[in-house]
Amino acid sequence: MSGELFWMGGRLATQVLEISHDPASLEEDGFWAVQVDYEGQWTLIRFQDVVERSFPESNESFPGDLAEWDSTLSRDAYIDYVSALRASVASGDVYQVNACRILSRKHEGKLDAIFGKILKDNPAPYAAYFLGDEKEIASASPELFLSISTLEDGIHVKSSPIKGTSTQPSFGEKDQSENIMIVDLIRNDLSRVCEKGSVDVTRLLGVEPHPGLFHLVSDVEGRLREDISWQEISQAVLPAGSISGAPKSSAVKLISSNEGRRGPYCGLLGWVERRGERLEGELSVAIRIFWKENGRLKFGTGAGITWGSDPSGEWEETQLKASRLISIADGKLVS
Repeated sequence: MSGELFWMGGRLATQVLEISHDPASLEEDGFWAVQVDYEGQWTLIRFQDVVERSFPESNESFPGDLAEWDSTLSRDAYIDYVSALRASVASGDVYQVNACRILSRKHEGKLDAIFGKILKDNPAPYAAYFLGDEKEIASASPELFLSISTLEDGIHVKSSPIKGTSTQPSFGEKDQSENIMIVDLIRNDLSRVCEKGSVDVTRLLGVEPHPGLFHLVSDVEGRLREDISWQEISQAVLPAGSISGAPKSSAVKLISSNEGRRGPYCGLLGWVERRGERLEGELSVAIRIFWKENGRLKFGTGAGITWGSDPSGEWEETQLKASRLISIADGKLVS
């Protein structure tokens, strides 16, 4: 494969018409691939050709003699980070923070072979592949940030935050309270861009099976205001509550001071299509993603931290979330 392309949900987009970094471009007609970094930098690609088809087979092969994965935070450093966040919760500065670390190793070639393996061995509801002029991302995201659909009474949106990860289909009080906390945050975020009284929690604490894991998922829905702009939507709802924390402003500051830049990880990835007054779209939270940067393959993993968190247990959760996909990237997971 060569040139920019985008694939998600059985749709392949090729032939670039326009590349923009301004969310206001989404007011223009056309099919747009959307990629937003955690820090809020937008990359939008408007494609001419969009067809229903499976992801193209890759000519890339998995490399041998793989380098070891490095982590931005060691086990001890991550445990110290979690302990510091628990102290911030105890002092009333914050209620919940999503604490992340990034794994990386040397990598040559593109990521389409890895994405093909993801689709086969770790089918995710919002899996997507993004190849732009400067970015390449292979995503196995399980989380919907925003679905957009036009109905008779206006443009409806739905967000489905994930809070709670387990190898068993049962969740304790810590996971449930964390999920409810983030649902409340997202309900507040959507209320800033939706018609008054239209925001509702339509599913609370649902259990969803995913490859090797179970997630605790809720749904928050609303109807967008007619006069709302994409710039206003961006300012109101980003970064996503499930990968930042509550209150969001305090959580974002703690994340920035402890982690530095996340880049594509924990941002958004998906598509938006406008045809006149009709608007459709599907934007995922960019978790469980691989991306390339400075000759290295990167993968982020994290956990939600509350007062009830056990620091060692949260480290193990980050290991659990990463293990299956890292095995796929290393060519070690046998179907």
